[in-house]
Amino acid sequence: MAVYNHPRVSRITVPFVFRPSSRRVPADPYAVLGVDPGVDADAIHEARRALAKVRHPDAGGSVAAMQELNAAVDAALADAAARSGATSRQSPRPPRPPSPPGGGVRQDHPSFTIEALPAEAFEGLLVVAAELGDLIDDDPPYLLEVSMATPPAWCRLELVPDAGATTVSITTARTPGHPTPDVYDVRDVWIDALNRLDWRDPGAPTP
Repeated sequence: MAVYNHPRVSRITVPFVFRPSSRRVPADPYAVLGVDPGVDADAIHEARRALAKVRHPDAGGSVAAMQELNAAVDAALADAAARSGATSRQSPRPPRPPSPPGGGVRQDHPSFTIEALPAEAFEGLLVVAAELGDLIDDDPPYLLEVSMATPPAWCRLELVPDAGATTVSITTARTPGHPTPDVYDVRDVWIDALNRLDWRDPGAPTP
């Protein structure tokens, strides 16, 4: 169940059944990160922060380059977790400030609530993100940044745990060559996409 946090709309049902994301893992994630195999999670995060400054589309990089970096980070963190016996990327991090590529920033805070824990809510949003555009950046399960195709927009979703549920805040900005999007229109696109998913067959979800 997802609940809009804006008075002009009402409660709607969202059936959540999830599957893992399908990122292509680099053959050598440590080579992508420029670190030695076997480094700890802190070194992996430090390498990611440094590389994101040149790979992120806002810094002259590309969506594909950022996706490769994120996949390498996930693989390296999984390896580090397996070696240490700990679970990686489970603690909340402070939200990062918006970095819109084209200006015209709009925010809806909070925008809507998903009646699921952040890890489950994030997986649902990740599936929808693949339909709506290109994943630029993520920090599971608390942040998702997407270049949307319709409406053309840069969009950041920040997830916050809320008593067994998850509130989602949206920040949008225009992309070069396009007008500033209406943040409520962007929000409605996300919710509509969630509602269109048919998850009765977990192996082959369809619109």
